Amino acid sequence: SERMNLPLRVAETVEQDVERYRRHRAGLPLLAAGLSVEDLAGQAMPDASPGKWHLGHTSWFFEAMILARAPGYAPVDERLQTLLNSYYEALGQRVARSERGLMTRPSLDEVMDYRREIDRRMEARLLAGLADAQERYLFELGLNHEQQHQELFLMDLLNLMARSPLDPAAYEHEPRFGPMECPKGGWVPLEGGLTPIGAGEDGFAFDNEKPTHPVWLEPFSLAADLVTNQDWIAFINDGGYRRAELWLSDGWAQVKAEGWNAPLYWREESEGWSAMTLAGRRPIDPSAPVRHVSFYEADAYARWAGRRLPTQAEWEVAAGLDPSRFSNLGNAVWQWTASAYLPYPGFRTTPGTAAEYNGKFMANQMVLRGGAFATPEGHARLSYRNFYYPHQRWMFAGVRLAADRASAEAPDTHEAFRQEMIEGLSRREKALSPKWFYDAEGSRLFEDITQLPEYYPTRQEAGLLRRVMREWAQRFGRHAVLVQV
Repeated sequence: SERMNLPLRVAETVEQDVERYRRHRAGLPLLAAGLSVEDLAGQAMPDASPGKWHLGHTSWFFEAMILARAPGYAPVDERLQTLLNSYYEALGQRVARSERGLMTRPSLDEVMDYRREIDRRMEARLLAGLADAQERYLFELGLNHEQQHQELFLMDLLNLMARSPLDPAAYEHEPRFGPMECPKGGWVPLEGGLTPIGAGEDGFAFDNEKPTHPVWLEPFSLAADLVTNQDWIAFINDGGYRRAELWLSDGWAQVKAEGWNAPLYWREESEGWSAMTLAGRRPIDPSAPVRHVSFYEADAYARWAGRRLPTQAEWEVAAGLDPSRFSNLGNAVWQWTASAYLPYPGFRTTPGTAAEYNGKFMANQMVLRGGAFATPEGHARLSYRNFYYPHQRWMFAGVRLAADRASAEAPDTHEAFRQEMIEGLSRREKALSPKWFYDAEGSRLFEDITQLPEYYPTRQEAGLLRRVMREWAQRFGRHAVLVQV
């Protein structure tokens, strides 16, 4: 009845708002379906949160940011204002993140009841129409916040499952929001110059993506593909975790303190490396992008490979100019950059309580770009700035290399030989390309060798082919053409 009294265009907007709200809010309950109460209550480390808390907090966010703006608003449950507040100082007391797993009350049923009540109130608010531009932004912020927590839910759940000696599978197959793309190969060169980066005013963007501003880039190249597990195994086998010269000082201290010798969740078995996934422990797929590596590891690998990490501006400009030249820009792993998480020139926080969303974390963290397999569809964009501390590894983070133009276009032959040697001899079945054994003169000599009486394979193959040629031609049919080369 409320919608019947609205102008047509406004009514269409209201319908769209309700539909989008329902669609975004359906994600977390779907991920939680089939998990046990215990699965949703556990907390494996201080940086993670229980699944039950994610389900409640995302509901609290809509209540605190939008519903509570109404004069005289009465909260659904006063107790939850403390239990579900994440880090908003302006909204009062909160439970420390490291202690969220100790909160056995409210129960999961009570959290889901709270979620349903918030949904009822939010849909009524949307049907009445959002009050102003600020409320419209907060609504979009809430939807994007919901999507962020869908990925966080999976990160934290995997960390919890990995703590069990049973190597339990949370799902039959890992939840994935987009298919993997085939490798493109090679490097994508960019001319550099003065170019804008950052989000404009069209569409939603977090405040930390703004404003658009110019940056100067020297000519560079960005790898078309992500670093793979096979690449990383070569790094491990070459002593990557034992060579201090490859690491930043803080990174090397972390390696020694934590005993790192591989990405998080990897384990060396008698048959080779395995990794814990949301579908249980699985053998490493050599061709898959490496994930669960820290900034320190990404930086050390880049140094070992004779390359470097891209800056956030390089990544954004390269991906924006021609995304078709890259594989898996936003559907495999977030990609570390060499850029510190700092405010852009002219940065302004979102007015009101949401001012605490991004700005106060702009210290001691590094920027990641792209998106992961667990990033909900439509959530990421080229200007998106994800950020984590350089030692953290439980997120779905990987590596895409960059290089100064000269080093990417004309790679050092000795370095290329070294890399292929490491890769080929690291395999279970050793292999090395013949190209490293023959130059032009070597190729000419090989052709001469095939003419010697002692070298029979070529002549034997040709003789066999002549003997069976007529029979094979009949088998192939009347329109077949058999050519002897």
